[in-house]
Amino acid sequence: MRLRKADLRRRVKGHLALRYEAKGLTSFAGLEMIGRYFQQIQLVRRLRRHLAGTGLETDYGVVGMVLLVLGLLITGGRRLHHLLFHQNDVVLLRFCGLKRLPSPRTVGRWLRRFTQKHIERLLRVNEELVAEAIRRAGLRRLTLDIDGSVISTDQQVGWARRGYNPHHRKVPSYYPITAYEAQTGQIVRTKNRPGNIHDGKASLPFLRDLWKQIHRSLGAGYLLEFRMDGAFFRQDVISWLEARRAEYAIRVPFYTWVGLKALIQERRRWTRVESGVHCFEKKLHLAPWGRTLRIVLYRKKVNHPTRKNFQLDLFDPADGHFEYSAIVTNKTLKGRSLWAFLNGRGTHERAYAELKSGFAFDAVPTAHYGANSAWQTLCVLAFNLMNGFQVATGAPQRGRTGKRRSLYILQTIQTLRYKWINRAGVLVSPQGQPTLDVGPDVKRQFERLAQRLPRAA
Repeated sequence: MRLRKADLRRRVKGHLALRYEAKGLTSFAGLEMIGRYFQQIQLVRRLRRHLAGTGLETDYGVVGMVLLVLGLLITGGRRLHHLLFHQNDVVLLRFCGLKRLPSPRTVGRWLRRFTQKHIERLLRVNEELVAEAIRRAGLRRLTLDIDGSVISTDQQVGWARRGYNPHHRKVPSYYPITAYEAQTGQIVRTKNRPGNIHDGKASLPFLRDLWKQIHRSLGAGYLLEFRMDGAFFRQDVISWLEARRAEYAIRVPFYTWVGLKALIQERRRWTRVESGVHCFEKKLHLAPWGRTLRIVLYRKKVNHPTRKNFQLDLFDPADGHFEYSAIVTNKTLKGRSLWAFLNGRGTHERAYAELKSGFAFDAVPTAHYGANSAWQTLCVLAFNLMNGFQVATGAPQRGRTGKRRSLYILQTIQTLRYKWINRAGVLVSPQGQPTLDVGPDVKRQFERLAQRLPRAA
């Protein structure tokens, strides 16, 4: 039915009168649902068990401070001074269990008290939640994507160094590394590092800690498969993985000493993988390492010149017709399945993108290394909690694929904010019963969440 123009338009005369007296207003009504989820998973009890008696206590309580930072990140805050805009939000105060919010300076001083010991305690909370998510998904094979990401900083930030920052080479930076479990969408572990750390060269301590964490929280009955980029193509990394009978697929850089250029030039017959992509595999003996590895080489048909952004010691195999790549692996997958498997690493890149844009992972709140590392850990915890919330409240399932994508269709935090987290509401008390009035536009969403949350534990 076509409506009349008179039913669509209205005349607006003058300005609305403004009042500033209403109490109980909130801009984050959805935090009430997230707070109920935290109660279901006993997050407060976990925080107290791991952080009590560590020297982080304040007048606001260590649990209240952690929940405050989580609430700030979930609602879209990117800086500590954004707390100034939330001082009187009644739902955020209830979410944190506080009567008044601390100042940004107070939160900054509290974050600067974090040491590596405190960060390990915070990681234990994340470890428990990740282990429960993996058990709930019924996985026996864990697909772990390992990669680092650059975070630019100011000149005076502690432990920030000039290093592997491809876009801002003279800017100091951090280079945190994360382990992402692709099928549950959970970040298993994270570690902040100076910007001059080589991703592969410094990865073994992180991999050892990751291995210990998985065996401590899940036991030894899991098959682990690792996906990594070319920075991890190192003899010590591959030897360490094979010694633990872990499966791996690692990009191979086109170093001259590897000898991939001659293999490509000599090859005449390639096996089709998909439209425009072909491959062949080879048992390649690496004399400097004294070992033979299975390497699968790929070529992808292109119609454009390749950007010359390789390092100087790399052979550029692109000729304007094909782009070449190589994968070293101990998996038994054929060329087509291996191509899909390693391309699944893109989900880790999307997780990094959401961490940075949605959870302020790339923000540097202080000039203190421990405080910034704690901030990154809390960003990861907020990311995992929101993914766990979606799974617990009925996120649609996705079929298993060769790319090892997430088993659930998860929405980004930006979408969740628009749909129901950052919604206006008012806290009222009809007949003495505290009630959050959010209006009819989100009624269906809130009713669905309230119905499913009791089954989240």
